[in-house]
Amino acid sequence: MTVTELDRHRYLSLATFRRSGVEVRTPVWFAPADGKLYVFTSGDSGKAKRLRNSPRARIAPCDARGGVRGAWREATARLVTDRALIARAGDALRAKYGWQMT
Repeated sequence: MTVTELDRHRYLSLATFRRSGVEVRTPVWFAPADGKLYVFTSGDSGKAKRLRNSPRARIAPCDARGGVRGAWREATARLVTDRALIARAGDALRAKYGWQMT
């Protein structure tokens, strides 16, 4: 599934991994920009903590409760700290989700 195909969905199940290797799945909002998918989260969230330990992730389209609606894909995630990229990601998320992202 391509970035464009994933964008048809409202939610993405983001699987990140604990140090023990145990997978943790979280339904998230996401938006494409520049060929990448961006997800918003707080820097002190569990997702962010796990991604600081390992960039390994898996993604699949899902519903609001996390029920997977498509195939899983391996992914590499990274936390964005560059202000310009954060602004670009925010613009993409607001374009997709409108007032819900304010």
